[in-house]
Amino acid sequence: MSNEEVILTPEGLQKLKEELHELKTVKRRELAERLKVAISYGDLKENSEYHSAKDDQAFMETRILQLERMLKVAQVVDPGSARADKINVGSVAVLYDVEFEETVEYRIVGTAEANAAENRISYMSPLGTQLMGRKVGDVIEVNAPMGTIQYKLLEIK
Repeated sequence: MSNEEVILTPEGLQKLKEELHELKTVKRRELAERLKVAISYGDLKENSEYHSAKDDQAFMETRILQLERMLKVAQVVDPGSARADKINVGSVAVLYDVEFEETVEYRIVGTAEANAAENRISYMSPLGTQLMGRKVGDVIEVNAPMGTIQYKLLEIK
């Protein structure tokens, strides 16, 4: 990850800080204990527990570095200070899906906190890009692998 700016909502910033704290304290101790136990088994060349713990340690340390870099360059966006008449990072867009005739809600967030399962989409995603700066009543078309999806912006929260 480069030193590019990372856009976060206050909630996203808090989650990343909590994850970093958990990894540096609890998870590091747990891994140290796993390594200690694995080493006690002897012969490290054929010790699968040891190699598994070392792999997990490498992954965890990489994630710690990622989080530290992200937090260092984070730009926190206050959803309350944004204009309520246009979609911005932190806004919740209430959309009408024309094809499926249903209403959906998406919170627009930075890439680091996007999670489709929680209806949190990145402002850089295809839909997020199309929504940025839009107003209530606008029709949004998004090119997707299955074709063009059309939404109407009903409300901005």
